[in-house]
Amino acid sequence: MPVNEYGQMIGESVVGHTSGKLPTIDFLEGRYARIEALSVEKHAEDLLAVYGPDTPREMWTYLFQEPVANMEELVSLLNQMLARKDRFFYAILDKETGKALGTFSLMRIDQNNRVIEVGAVTFSPALKGTRIGTEAHYLLARYVFEELNYRRYEWKCDALNLPSRRAAERLGFVYEGTFRQAIVYKGRTRDTDWLSMIDKDWPQVKDRLEAWLTPENFDKNGRQYKSLREL
Repeated sequence: MPVNEYGQMIGESVVGHTSGKLPTIDFLEGRYARIEALSVEKHAEDLLAVYGPDTPREMWTYLFQEPVANMEELVSLLNQMLARKDRFFYAILDKETGKALGTFSLMRIDQNNRVIEVGAVTFSPALKGTRIGTEAHYLLARYVFEELNYRRYEWKCDALNLPSRRAAERLGFVYEGTFRQAIVYKGRTRDTDWLSMIDKDWPQVKDRLEAWLTPENFDKNGRQYKSLREL
């Protein structure tokens, strides 16, 4: 730890630091997943199964919105999402079928400090717990650290949303603490768990994710031989 001329410990110097760029993803593609910039024209039909009235009600407990009733409401919602200038939304597709199974966003972007958050993660039941979903997160993290060269990648969730926190930790995010009474949503208070991954973490996280995602780690039905926690 560096020490200044007054004997005080200070942070390490950041040489050549500049502001970060905003995301410009058209698409990212892996073995199983494809990420595309969200489009009403391209994705609305598929996303009705993700955001629509037939989705499990418990899926919406910790999300800010409720399911839409029909295609008209979905189109209105997607247009509202796309109109936001502070968030960049993406559809997550099954590469084999081309079907959109979920969405997520890069948001709360602090260009000056090169900090960015993945949020608004909305996975259909067909996407949860799959290698498609895991690879989608891997592709986005790789873009954040290797293309945008950001220093810090954040994940936040309701402190009571244990599946979200476990998913983040499985992917390599580190729990940092809980912000008490951080938000009021849906008429109730929310404590928010903060997790992050930093650029120094990424090489090891990347190796684990890539090892897990290799075809050799799955049987013919797509079931894993080793979990991420075993790697």
